[in-house]
Amino acid sequence: MTNPMNGHVIVTGAGSGIGRAIAQKLAGQGYRVTVNDLRRDAAEAVAKAIGGLATAGDVSSESDVAAMVAVAEAAHGPVTHLVNNAGFVHQARFTDLTPSDWDRMIAVHLRGTFLCTHAVLRGMLDRGSGCIVNTASQLGQIGGIELVHYSAAKAGIIGLTKALAREVSAKGVRVNAVAPGPINTPLVRALSDDWKRAKAAELPLGRFGEPEEVAETVAFLCSPAASLFVGQTLGPNSGDVML
Repeated sequence: MTNPMNGHVIVTGAGSGIGRAIAQKLAGQGYRVTVNDLRRDAAEAVAKAIGGLATAGDVSSESDVAAMVAVAEAAHGPVTHLVNNAGFVHQARFTDLTPSDWDRMIAVHLRGTFLCTHAVLRGMLDRGSGCIVNTASQLGQIGGIELVHYSAAKAGIIGLTKALAREVSAKGVRVNAVAPGPINTPLVRALSDDWKRAKAAELPLGRFGEPEEVAETVAFLCSPAASLFVGQTLGPNSGDVML
């Protein structure tokens, strides 16, 4: 049974991987969960499993985001929490990248985070409370070979998180980020075997993480226990970045 006191969370990119684990974790804690994914069938499967609401849409599309929020709030009430998790990975040397490769990467990750946040933030500010968690990456902190566009997009999310937190934290809205290391998801498994072997060898923990381990960090940031966390980037990253 859901606990209405935990509020209503939209999790973008929740049809698989880290997003799905986050949606499952928050639903288990009593949140009313709206599951967004570009793929309707994936969103519906996760929503059915957790008793949530499915919405299909591209987070880089202003009209899709507006429709998502409208449907979500009609069903579950005001959005009290937002997890900007939608994303994808594309591997290529910088010299092989095309402008369209770059534009799509920035659109989904950085523009998508902006659009989804912009769509719910005014309501949070009007109510004097809210929580936003953005999914960045440790590669946004240290960079990644053959992932320049991905690293740049994730670094942008970290910068957005810090700047927005300075604007809105005193008004009751907490904004933080997670920067996972390599996690066993379909996106990471699609990278080259050479890349995965090299990265695993660099990790002090000696292994990639699991989606559920990232979900634990997100759930903490969404909770009252994280009341002093503002503009932070937490790193469930197997020790790849140590701050």
